[in-house]
Amino acid sequence: MSRTEYECIVLGLGAIGSGAAYWLSRRAGAAVLGLEQFELGHERGESEDHSRIIRLSYHTPHYVELAKLAYDAWDGLESEAGERVVLVTGGVDLAPAGAAIPIDSYTASMRAAGVPFEMLDADEIMRRWAPFRLTSDVIGLFQERSGIAMASRANAAHRRMALEHGATLRANAPVTAIVAGDGEVTVVAGGVTYRTGTLVIAAGPWTNGALGHLGIALPLEVTQEQVTYFDSPRRADFAPDRFPIWIWMDDPCFYGFPVFGENGPKVAQDAGGKPVTAETRTFEPDPENFARVEAFVRTHLPTALGPVIRTTTCLYTLTPDRDFVVGAVPEHENVFVAVGAGHAFKFSSQLGRILSELALDGRTGIDLAPFAIDRAVMTMANPPRHYMT
Repeated sequence: MSRTEYECIVLGLGAIGSGAAYWLSRRAGAAVLGLEQFELGHERGESEDHSRIIRLSYHTPHYVELAKLAYDAWDGLESEAGERVVLVTGGVDLAPAGAAIPIDSYTASMRAAGVPFEMLDADEIMRRWAPFRLTSDVIGLFQERSGIAMASRANAAHRRMALEHGATLRANAPVTAIVAGDGEVTVVAGGVTYRTGTLVIAAGPWTNGALGHLGIALPLEVTQEQVTYFDSPRRADFAPDRFPIWIWMDDPCFYGFPVFGENGPKVAQDAGGKPVTAETRTFEPDPENFARVEAFVRTHLPTALGPVIRTTTCLYTLTPDRDFVVGAVPEHENVFVAVGAGHAFKFSSQLGRILSELALDGRTGIDLAPFAIDRAVMTMANPPRHYMT
């Protein structure tokens, strides 16, 4: 008879869920079950594609300190898996005069956390990276450890190592019921009833569907986002050893990568997508979103432009303040949830480690107050929303 009782079950095996399954399995081995409603590595959610940005530059000291731990978590995975999942390219945050995202909050946070960085004027930015075309009012924050977290490769490494530690990962097992009480959680998924002492929900855009079984709904907004790879005529200028990851710190906010995974650089608008649900989203690119990206690239990175290699869509699951949700579900101390708010991939291994500590120890050494599920903005019926981070 197949096993149906586990010490911990993880719902969702995207970035955070795969990370949680991995870190749980390092300690609990075969007592860990991961459940995924689709095939492993599917592209219906938030977590796949070649690349995500990883960086130490963030707007609060708390995030900077968490980013330090994120690098450490990825180092641990790389060491055990024998596989590289982070590529350091350096990174530059670009801020025009009057930028909507105050770069001063980044510099102050990095100083408080003891992270070195350089401030560059427009001329120096263009001297170092010739493809940029910037007006004189633009300044840049350069941090040498920024780079690429290899999204699909990292997710697969988390899952592979979880399996090697004895965990069971089941694909194509949608959840149809969750019942929590008396120190136990019952989960019905893929037609099988499982029982566990602790449950971790890392369901991305399906979070409220999972929490709904417990009578809980969070004020989340799901948006359909997209990224585009361009076949640049000057591809060599965008090689990872010659060009950094970058973020345009204004509204709209854009970001991009050197050549990695496809034969051209990748550019996107952050939080530029339209509201959808996980069920109503399409996989068709939004021409208005693409037009904004193309116009930005034409102005500021003209030699990156070329024929479109591909435009691919994904989802963001956004909290109103764009801070994470990480912690126990109210009135269910053995059910834990994580929501990445559209910028968590770089932290996903570390968030998985935190979730493993919560699930197995009931505590973590990380201050999770900024990510509390019951913080004020998360309890409002119609909260103000601010997605510039």
